[in-house]
Amino acid sequence: MIALIVGIICVVFAVYSVLPIEGWGLRWWDEVLLVLKGGVPLVALFIGLIAVLIGVADIRDRIEAKKEEEEEEKAEESESSEADSPSPESAERDS
Repeated sequence: MIALIVGIICVVFAVYSVLPIEGWGLRWWDEVLLVLKGGVPLVALFIGLIAVLIGVADIRDRIEAKKEEEEEEKAEESESSEADSPSPESAERDS
């Protein structure tokens, strides 16, 4: 409930502060536009940095997944070759 009241107060203040009516309102619209214009490059910079970090993490994950797949294939090949060839103990028992 308190959060709702604080939110409504903030919205009312924001509208009051940018109203262009002379004598009523703070008429900060020009300053708001200036902040928005200056903030766009910073937001683009942060989005770009986050995208680069996500891309690097994705590449690392793909490399790691390939290594794991190769290890699994090697393990399967070694298991299948061990199952195909008779062990020395079973060869001694057969003879």
